[in-house]
Amino acid sequence: MTITQLHYVLAVAEHKNFTKAAQKVFVTQPTLSMQIQKLEEELEVTIFDRTKKPIQLTEVGEKIVQQARNIVNESDRIQDIVDQQKGFIGGIFRLGVIPTIMPTLLPMFIGSFIKKYPKVKLKIEELHTEAILEKLKEGHLDAAIAATPLEVEGIKENVLYYEPFVPYVPADQQKIDSEKINVEDLDINKILLLEDGHCFKDGIINLCKASRDYGDDQLQLESGSFETLIKLANEGLGMTLLPYLHTLDLKDSEKKNLKMFHDPVPAREVSLIYNRSELKMQIIEAIRSTIAGVVKGAITFQNVKIISPLNKKKEYDTN
Repeated sequence: MTITQLHYVLAVAEHKNFTKAAQKVFVTQPTLSMQIQKLEEELEVTIFDRTKKPIQLTEVGEKIVQQARNIVNESDRIQDIVDQQKGFIGGIFRLGVIPTIMPTLLPMFIGSFIKKYPKVKLKIEELHTEAILEKLKEGHLDAAIAATPLEVEGIKENVLYYEPFVPYVPADQQKIDSEKINVEDLDINKILLLEDGHCFKDGIINLCKASRDYGDDQLQLESGSFETLIKLANEGLGMTLLPYLHTLDLKDSEKKNLKMFHDPVPAREVSLIYNRSELKMQIIEAIRSTIAGVVKGAITFQNVKIISPLNKKKEYDTN
C-alpha cells in the first residue's frame, strides 16, 4: 500500500469517474486503474462498484476512503513539520470565504498579506458555509473565513473579530428618531433578507427569534446581495440589517439611514476555521495576524452579544 495509491482512491471517490480522477492527479487512466486494482487485490476487497454509473463506493470502500483521508493528511504533516522547523512560510494555500465577508474583509488585508508573505500562493474561493465545511472535510481547502460558532466535529475555530449587525432603516420606515434602538423597535414583518444559503440570513432570523416569535411565513422578499437589499429598502419596500464592515463604504446619503443597537450590540462572530489536523499552521497564523492588524482599527465594539448562525436559537455574550 502506498500514499500514491491512496491519493488515487481519493480522486476517484471525489470525481466518481476514473478518467476525470486520472486528469486530476496527472496520470494516465490505465495507470490509475491499475494502481487501484493492485490495492484492492492487496486488501482483498472491492473499493469501488464499477457496475454503477457514476462509480460508487462499496460499504467497505466508504470506510477505506475515510481512513485514506486521515493517512494522506498525516503524511502531509511531514513536509509541514519541516517547513515550520525552517521557518518557511510559502506554498499553495487554499482559502474559502463566505460571500457576506469576501467583498469587505478581503480588500482590507489581502494587499498587506501578499506583500509580507510573497512566497504564499493564495487560492481563494467564495463559498457558502455548507460547501466550505465539505471542502475542509475532503481536504480541498486549507482554511476558511466564516461566521461562527459552527460546532462541527473535527473543525477548529479561531475568532478573528466580532462584527455588529447594523439596521438600515430608510426615513419612511423609521418609527423613532433616536440614533440607538432596541431589537424590538424593528418592524421585522418588513425585514428584507438575503436568500437561502447565506448564514447572515440565519443569524438575522435567530436575532429576531430572540426578541419575539418569528416565522418564515413573515419573510416577504429575499435577494442575493446587500446592494440589492439596500436599493429595495430605498424604494420603500422595507428595512434590512447589514454587517458593520459593509456600512463603511456606503454613500453619505445612505449612511443617514443607519441606526445602532443599544448595548449589548448583536453581532456575528467571524473566525478562521480549519481542520484539527492543523496543517500549514504557519500560514494560518500569518493570515490571522494580518487580519487582526487591519480589523483592530475598523471594529472597536467591545460589549456585544454574539448571535449564532446555527439553525437554532443560541446566543453568546462577550465583553
